[in-house]
Amino acid sequence: MARPPRWQSTLNASIEEACLAVRLYNDPAESRAFEGFVIHMHLAWLYLLHAEFLRDGTDYRYWDKQYKNRLLKVDGEAKRWELERSMKERWPDDTDPVRANLCLFIRLRNRLEHRHAHADSALMLTLAGNAHALLINYEGEMTGQFGDEQSLALRLRIPLFVGTFSHQGEQALRRLRKTLPKDLHGFLTEYEAGLESGVVEDSRYEFRLRATIELAPKDPDAVAIQFTSYKDMTEAEREAVEEMGRKGQVIIRDRKQPVSGYGRLMPKAAAQEIQEELPYIFGQHHFTAAWKNLKARPSPGAKDPTHTNPDWCEYDEPTRSYRYTRAFVKYLIKKCSTPDGFAEITGSTPRPKP
Repeated sequence: MARPPRWQSTLNASIEEACLAVRLYNDPAESRAFEGFVIHMHLAWLYLLHAEFLRDGTDYRYWDKQYKNRLLKVDGEAKRWELERSMKERWPDDTDPVRANLCLFIRLRNRLEHRHAHADSALMLTLAGNAHALLINYEGEMTGQFGDEQSLALRLRIPLFVGTFSHQGEQALRRLRKTLPKDLHGFLTEYEAGLESGVVEDSRYEFRLRATIELAPKDPDAVAIQFTSYKDMTEAEREAVEEMGRKGQVIIRDRKQPVSGYGRLMPKAAAQEIQEELPYIFGQHHFTAAWKNLKARPSPGAKDPTHTNPDWCEYDEPTRSYRYTRAFVKYLIKKCSTPDGFAEITGSTPRPKP
């Protein structure tokens, strides 16, 4: 068995810290749940960026400025970049929403430790959207850098309680928010005052969600909670969401009858959808090359035609054909959006659209 890469143990430690942070956040019996979440997410981000530096050969150690070729050491160990220094290396642009969100929690951590135990719940409520953005940004950075198989979705469970569910619950949460100490309220107000409006309104800085209850047909590929981006909605859908306001309203839709192949795409339709999103020409022959290279399904004439990658493709026995998931289409759009990625996936040199 091949030896794991040097960065793997650092990445594993990062994932463990992130999972612990979420467990603390979701534990109603934990008196300092939010403080624990902030501290362990701080470590999760630190280890994640250090894993990236290790993989890429970036020297993230501090060197003594007075003596050439001498490392700064703490307790005999080389002093390494703290999270703030690592963050600035990863996101040099100080207007990046991911950096702004992470910087907020770095500064907050320094104020939270051993203080404001009574304000933990109020702070958790006030910064719930920012905390969710911190975790989602972490997930995006980790899977983007190290692959989807590292996703926290494989390790975390959906919490059973989401939202307010009642007018009384909503009012109780509003009262709790008002108990936030003045110094912390002032800190948050001052921090956001220094950010551009586009950063404050970006979901990577603060994640805001409207939850609705849907009665839908059982779909083996669907998850219990799914997200729709505001920018992907129609004008009518946006108006309906905005009408909900801040009240935690619940919408119940009539049950739909099951439809065979719901949400699946045939090869021609899948290729067309990918073509529309790319700056390059993408035809069915590119799509065929892609599923072959990625082993999304067996080749024609295979002994077992059902041996597909279930995340990307499924075999339809009555028609003896293959249908592809939107997850596969989105993956190809992402991978083929650059010349190198296009060539890697399809084996062809990309040609710009006329």
